[in-house]
Amino acid sequence: MAGYFFLMTTNHGLVIAAATDGACSGNPGPGGWGALIRFEDGTTKEFGGFEQQTTNNRMELQAALEIMRRLKDLPLHPRLTIRTDSKYLIDGLGKWIIGWKKKGWKTSSGKPVLNKDLWETLDKERLTGVSLEYVKGHSGDHDNDRVDKIAVSFSKNLAIQLN
Repeated sequence: MAGYFFLMTTNHGLVIAAATDGACSGNPGPGGWGALIRFEDGTTKEFGGFEQQTTNNRMELQAALEIMRRLKDLPLHPRLTIRTDSKYLIDGLGKWIIGWKKKGWKTSSGKPVLNKDLWETLDKERLTGVSLEYVKGHSGDHDNDRVDKIAVSFSKNLAIQLN
């Protein structure tokens, strides 16, 4: 996976907001993910990545994984949430994963869990005290609209200026 990354330092103060999104041009097809971190000094750091052949759900999970990896070494506001429009991500990490692990990574119908590799990694990278918060996609939420634009741009191999 290729990605566009920024070196982040702790000189911006606490992280006060975070958002993620994934997109796919065709499903499966070329995909992209986008994420942003907002600091208390007003600084915003944006990043994203691309996969040639993937699905929208994989890109949603990849975005969450990438942001969790970046947040783990930063000072976090005690009530920080990661905002996402993916109920798949929220339900999977908040509810379904418990049963999947108990059943040997099988769904309630006995089928193998899709995207098991990403779910296992997300479970390991999960941040204590940081929850996922649902925001309706394309509803005018500034951060969600921005990460959607980043993800779509990466999925379509379009140039985008990142903060």
